[in-house]
Amino acid sequence: MAPAAIVSRPQLIALRRLWRRQGKKVVFTNGCFEILHRGHVDYLREAGELGDVLVVGLNSDSSVRSLKGPGRPLVSQEDRAALLAEMRSVSHVCIFDEASVESLVADVLPDILVKGGDYRIEDIVGRERVEESGGRVCALSLRPGFSTSTLIEKARETGD
Repeated sequence: MAPAAIVSRPQLIALRRLWRRQGKKVVFTNGCFEILHRGHVDYLREAGELGDVLVVGLNSDSSVRSLKGPGRPLVSQEDRAALLAEMRSVSHVCIFDEASVESLVADVLPDILVKGGDYRIEDIVGRERVEESGGRVCALSLRPGFSTSTLIEKARETGD
């Protein structure tokens, strides 16, 4: 199986028009995905099972820095995108620069907007636009014990 495509926003918008014509159900999620872990793998697999195409909006390095602070991200956007693209459940990855994913969600208008179980539906960015367009929004189950922040803290404690 070929890896997912890493696409620009204009390419993604064109693909979305095609998928709409083809009647494909598009699932969209986003995040920093700084250190891929089992929680991400399970989450992305579950998200991918909801539709025909899974698009991951990936925060750029500057976006992660503005959200998480200096010293972040730990892994470059190119490397994070390449890792996500190798995941079987992911169809396309699109890097975005804004601190909020709202404008990318509005451009894509997925059939299903997904976030992890640590989000309340009403707090998911882009929810209103997706619901207004007839799509649905869901928070998938949270996998306890898996978190990038926890991994970073554990590495700092052990000095690894």
